[in-house]
Formats: sequence, structure tokens, C-alpha cells
Amino acid sequence: MPEVRERRTVSSWQEGTSNSNNYSLQSRYTEEHLSVGITWTLKADGLQQHKTTPGVTLVRNRKLRSSSPKLGDWINVGWPDDAILRWCASHMLRKKLPFLHSLLSPVSRHVGHLAGHQYDVIVVGGGHAGTEAAAAAARVGAETLLITQKIHTIGALSCNPSLGGVGKGQLVKEVDALDGLCGRAGDWAGIHFSILNRRKGPAVWGPRAQLDRQRYRDFIQSELLSTPRLTVLEGSVEELLVTEPNPEEPGHHRVTGIRLANGSHAISARSVVLTTGTFLSGSLFVGQTTSPGGRIGDAPSSPGLSHTLRERLGLRTGRLRTGTPPRIVKDSVDLSLAKLHLPDSHPTPFSFLNTHTHCKPEEQLPCYLTFTTPGVERVVRESLQLNCHIQQDTKGPRYCPSIESRVLRFPGRSHQVWLEPEGVTSDLLYPQGLSMTMPPDIQLRLIREIPPMRRAEIHTPGYGVQYDFVCPTQLSPALQVKSTQGLFLAGQINGTTGYEEAAAQGLWAGANAARWALSMPTVTLSRTESYIGVLIDDLVSRGVTEPYRMFTSRAEFRTSLRPDNADLRLTPKGFEEVGCVSSVRYQESLRVRNSLQDALTALQALFLSTSSWKKKLPSVPISETKSTLLTGLDLLQYNDVTFEMLASAFPESLSSYMEFAQRLKIEAVYKPHCDLNKKEIERIQREENMSLPQDIDYFSLPVSLSDEVREILDRVRPSTLGAATRLEGITPAAVVNLLNYVRVTEKKKETHRNQRHQEAQRDEELCANSASLPQ
Repeated sequence: MPEVRERRTVSSWQEGTSNSNNYSLQSRYTEEHLSVGITWTLKADGLQQHKTTPGVTLVRNRKLRSSSPKLGDWINVGWPDDAILRWCASHMLRKKLPFLHSLLSPVSRHVGHLAGHQYDVIVVGGGHAGTEAAAAAARVGAETLLITQKIHTIGALSCNPSLGGVGKGQLVKEVDALDGLCGRAGDWAGIHFSILNRRKGPAVWGPRAQLDRQRYRDFIQSELLSTPRLTVLEGSVEELLVTEPNPEEPGHHRVTGIRLANGSHAISARSVVLTTGTFLSGSLFVGQTTSPGGRIGDAPSSPGLSHTLRERLGLRTGRLRTGTPPRIVKDSVDLSLAKLHLPDSHPTPFSFLNTHTHCKPEEQLPCYLTFTTPGVERVVRESLQLNCHIQQDTKGPRYCPSIESRVLRFPGRSHQVWLEPEGVTSDLLYPQGLSMTMPPDIQLRLIREIPPMRRAEIHTPGYGVQYDFVCPTQLSPALQVKSTQGLFLAGQINGTTGYEEAAAQGLWAGANAARWALSMPTVTLSRTESYIGVLIDDLVSRGVTEPYRMFTSRAEFRTSLRPDNADLRLTPKGFEEVGCVSSVRYQESLRVRNSLQDALTALQALFLSTSSWKKKLPSVPISETKSTLLTGLDLLQYNDVTFEMLASAFPESLSSYMEFAQRLKIEAVYKPHCDLNKKEIERIQREENMSLPQDIDYFSLPVSLSDEVREILDRVRPSTLGAATRLEGITPAAVVNLLNYVRVTEKKKETHRNQRHQEAQRDEELCANSASLPQ
């Protein structure tokens, strides 16, 4: 039972009945967590323990196993059943209970007192980038304010109800390794888990899950609203507060806060993270109808923010587009005409802290696969003149295109359509692959050209969105705007697409914004150590011409950057260097690392001849012609050998490591590849350690560089030599000349530092000699 020192009870009440059980809620302000919490108690004949959440207690009916607590007592419990959780996290956050509005955010109604409050970090936007940014900043230790238009849409899955995939699953695992939210939220909300790319090697496996929209949103909101040092405010940001820069730091401006859209309230902060998603000058398109907005059902963002970025800060911006399919009424679809696609029988969690998912294997829901017909192409072509979104030149996502784009680019083909569930109790299906922006009546005609949907009904029509983005080459690897001190950008504002890409950027931008605000140096991730590093390096070095999506093929060292070892790669760095990882997760990662190292040592200590191995493992095809000795690690590299087989043969040495059986198998398989990559990784890391001054004048640089190369370097201004080598248009000769210049410059600096050090030593010796002379 956690010790909680109650400061005061805000309110308590009785809230109706449900299934003959009386529910009562009581809110408390706790000194321990310094945050308002909600105590939810089921007044019935018993309790069941579940999960502990700071500031939130939830109990459900079960046969009495202990003495009945008093109303409002804090007990060590956990997640309730779905009905209670939905009521608590969704019903309350929608402010159907008036008290919660005053509890969670008096600032939502009375923001005037915030004008005199100095926050360390302000995060604008409550999507996947914004929630990760706000949580990361608070974990680092910054007093953080999250501003979102609607509290109840925090953590909403705006488009597809899924998480992960090829390349994307790696990002989710890495976000989790850095103590982010989305991995644990996926484990809680997942209703269909699968590993994509299983026919290929484990390095490119793609962990993926279909999600229950409501469960996912409930989890994210519960985590954020119980996070210490984090305040949530409903509002719309009109502009950034900008002043003169700190002359000791690079940049032409310095951000000092934001002003809300009503024009009367300015809120100060040392750093600001913009995660505006599709809302930055967003426009919605359905047929020939256009309206301002970034998501259907939500108010548009203020145009002042785009104006500030372009006119006040002089940032280069562009325009991108995306879209979403119609939502289909499930009962109107004949699923017997589609191909059944079952989930994995044993769900694989995203989070390294979880051994199983919330959804039991037998409770998972299936997906269904169907295909478009020639009738779909006919409807698309007949309605092009009624679709203004598809006629425009704005770039859309290449790897998740609308059905209109697919038909026009690949005429005469049949295209996949996945029918995916939106939740355990949802009566809707999400038709993955049918993003469209034609008029609603034409959308209905189109979907009814697909056999399982001959009689389908549309619940919500599909629509398109166009929005502004900031050219990401204007950012540093810390995701800070180079020209503006304290301003960080994350998510679709940087030209990316996808929840996972947004979450990864949000976490890194939030952590660095907090470090900047707390006068700590910002940190970077190398593309040699993480997919997040690959993502950020691609953005800041190469920029985007279309929405950026992560793939495993973008990572040169994907055999090292595997989903299974993200905790070993990033959790220690997150704790020791960044400060965004809890000590609990850090200690667990150390335990895992040490156990794996001990297991690998034990495997390498097993030296046997091929004939001896043949006797130990008679079912394994081992060639006895080999005269060399083989270790257990060598044997584990065989396709037909599992760690369980070796542990059964050598139980005294290996049986204690059975929980790491799969990880050890993967480590053994990829060890030769990782060893070969080491030299190349070390070379890239050396180049990345060679920094290029941000104020360097490339046009007057005394180096043999073409005018084209100088223009590229001046426009992008790479922060390191490694980033410069990856710029399009930079020739190998230019890299060599730049490398020589950096080496000469560094040598001169080192010589100068040594001279100053020697002069200081001589001055100290003179002072010491003078002090020893008689007066």
C-alpha cells in the first residue's frame, strides 16, 4: 500500500449505479506526487487488485479477499475492466463531470494567472509528437505546459487504428526504450498483434498491432494527467513570443513563450516545442468543398502561428497533403467474402517492461483482406472533376497514397484493401487502402464496387488535408531551429507522416527542449545507434519533398539496430546522458544486459568437436568433416538449433538463461554481421564527431569547392562532417577537401589551446616564484 500524505479532499459524490454496483469518485491532491489525482472506488462486496498509477486508483467488484477499504482510501490496485476505465478516463476527461474540469485545469477556464508563471517548456499540440514531447520534458525535470485545443482528444488516433509495422515497429521499440508512452499504450490497447516480415531475418521484423481507439486514448490521457511537473491547458496558440538572441549562442532570435489565440494571454517559457500536426494552416477537402482545419470535427488552428514562422523567423515552409478513408458500418459488410487474417497466437508486446499484452490471445480480433475491382477504377475516373484535392500539385504520401492516386499511377491493377477493427466494442471498420477525398455520395458508390461491401454504409466519409510544414534542413540534430534559440519542432511540421515517426521526434525534441531550458547541453542520436537517429539525420541533412516514412532500408546498420536490442542500445543512454529514463527501467536494462553477457560467455565456454556436438544434438545436421572446435555460440548460429536445445544438453550452464532464449538466438545469428559493421560504424562516428561551425562562411572558405557545393552547404548548414557527406549533390572530392579543412582547423585550435595552457602554466610558475621571494 503506497504511503500518501493527503493535503485536502477537493470533492466527493455518488455517481448513479451500474450493474447494481454503486460507484463513487473522490479526488485528492497528494503531496507525494504534487499533482491532482482521482480516487475511484467501487462500493460493493469486494475488490480486485490490478495496476498502480500515481494519482489514480481504480477498483472493481470481486469476491472480498481483504478488509474493505474506506471511501477514498489509497490502495495498491491497477487497471480496471474496460467499462470502468472507459467511464473514468473518457467520460470524465470529456468534462461531463463538471468537477473534473476545475480539477484538471483551472487554467483551462482561468488562464490569466499563467501570465506571470515561467514554464521551462511549452509543448503546442496533443497528438503523438506532443504527448511524447510533454512527457519526456517532464521526465527530464522541466516544468512543462502542454497546450491542446481539446483535452479529450489527447492521444486520439486521427487516422488508422494501428501502431508499428516494418521500420515503424523499430521506432516504437526505441521510443519505449527511452521510457516513452506509445509502446506501453499499444500493449494496453492492442486487439490484434502480429510480427510482419517473419519470413525474413529478425533484424527487419516489424512488430505491429491493431488498436482499440478508446483504450489507446484512455491510456495516454491517464499517463499524462498523472505525470509530475506536467500541466495540461485547453487553448489555441496565436503566435510565438520572440526576442533578441543570447549573443553567446548561435541564432538570430530567441523564443520566450507563446500568446494564446484570444490575444490577451501570454505565457512565458524558456523553450517551446511545436507539434502542430496537420493543423498548421490546415485545410480540409471533401469533393469540391474546402474548409479550414486539421482534423474533421476540430476547430482550425490560428493563422498567426504560420505567419510568425514565415515572416517573423524567416523559416522556409512548404505544403504537404494526406488523407483518411471513410469509416464503414461493420454490420453492413459481408466479411465472409473477404479473406480472414488471424493475429499471432502469442502476442509480442512492444514494451520491454511488459511480458504480455492486456488483450489475451484468444480475445484478439481478426482482420480481413479484400481487393478493388475494375468498377473502383471506373468510379475514380468518372469523378475526377469533382475532386479538387487530387487535382492539386501538393505532394502526398507515396507509401500510403489515396485510392485515386493508386488508380491513376497504376491503371488496370487490383489493389489490396484491409478491413480492420476499430475497437473491441466498436461497430466500425477501417478500410486500410481506401483513403479518398471525392464527394460522400461518390465514396459510397466506390466502396460498393468491392464485393464484401456491396451493401456497405458509411458512418463518416473520407477526407483530405493540406497543411504547412517547415523545411527540416533548418533544424539541428537536436530538432532545434538553428536560427531560433529555444524553438524545437517535431512531427508532421517537419514533413513526416505516421504516428511512430511523430512520437520518436516528439520524445527527442521534448527531452532536448527540457535540457535547453535547464541549461544543459542538447544531445544527439547517431544513425549508427538508432532508427530515431536515422530518421532525424535524414530530415535535417536531406530534407523532404514528400511526407517521410520510415523503412528498415533507410538504416545502413539495420542488423545492429534490431527491435530486440533497442533497450540495450538506448536505455543506458537515456538514463545516463539524456535523463529521460526512470531508474526502474534503467536497472532492468542493466539486469538484462548483464544476463545476456553472462549467457553469451557461457555459450562461448562450451568448446566441443563436431563429433561431440553430433552426439549431444543428433537431430542437427552438423558436418563431421570439420576438424575445428565449435562453441555453443557457433552452434546457435545454425538454423535448426535453438537455445532451448542447448539448454537441455547443458542444463547446469544454460538453464538459468531461458527467459532470454529468443534474444540469444538473434544475437548469435547476427554476431558475424555486427562484427563486420564495426569498422564502418566507427568511421561514421568519427566523422560525426567532427563538428562544422554554424557561422562558417562557405562562400569564402579557402577550400576547393564548386559553387554548387558551396550553395548546398550554405543552405543546409550541416552540423557535422558526417551530415555533410549525406547531402545530395556533395561529391566525394568535396568531402575530402572539407575533411582536410576540418582537420587543419582542429589542429590549429589544438595548437592554440596548448599554447594558452603553457602560458597559463608559466604564469603560475612566475606567481609561485614571486611568492617565495623574501619581502
